[in-house]
Amino acid sequence: MPVEWRDKTSIRPVKIHRGYLKDPEGSVLFEIGNTKVLCTATVQDRVPNFLKGTGEGWLTAEYALLPRSTPKRNVREGRTGRYDARSVEISRMIGRALRGVLDLTKLKDYSIIIDCDVLQADGGTRTASITAGFCALYDAIQFMLRNGLIKENPIKEFLAAISVGKVGNDLLLDLSYEEDFQAEVDLNVAMTESKRIVEIQGTAEKNPFTPDELNQMVELAWQGVKQLITIQKETLLKPQEI
Repeated sequence: MPVEWRDKTSIRPVKIHRGYLKDPEGSVLFEIGNTKVLCTATVQDRVPNFLKGTGEGWLTAEYALLPRSTPKRNVREGRTGRYDARSVEISRMIGRALRGVLDLTKLKDYSIIIDCDVLQADGGTRTASITAGFCALYDAIQFMLRNGLIKENPIKEFLAAISVGKVGNDLLLDLSYEEDFQAEVDLNVAMTESKRIVEIQGTAEKNPFTPDELNQMVELAWQGVKQLITIQKETLLKPQEI
């Protein structure tokens, strides 16, 4: 759809399919527009060596594009014998964002691994992975509480992420791939429900942007994050079928 015809302040349609897989402690299929991401949360009763004896838990994340998530087939990383730099960078971003709303001391000696696999990519895959990753994390924490693995909920508040871009003279929320391709500025923002910023990634593809434009984009991102957190709560605060 041409940029001039779209609602510039609304996110694309969102669907959250909770408990999508039967084995993980948390799993969701997350759809926003034509982007689809499958996220799982795995609980392990160990922590990395640098945390042993500290009483703190840990969370890490891994991100990957499946081979036909894009118009042209991506080669699986295992076939190349090396890690894809983009996947590593996005994995770290997801992990940082989710750790930003966790009290790791309440995880004790447990680790949570968030796996985010992009099934279909049409813009905003890293922000979709953060939003979906939080949903999978939420259910994994509920699993730990139900089974007595931890005594207190370590999640401090809800978290979501969204993309913002500048296309021509327009600031757009939640860019599709076509819009992102045209964008002069591409910004990814992860925020909490209390409007605290966990992470901002921003790049001027063509012309530099001003501090005032940055503030406008962050405010626009907040409008999207609020919409996403509302949808998260509508899904996650319902009793989960066990």
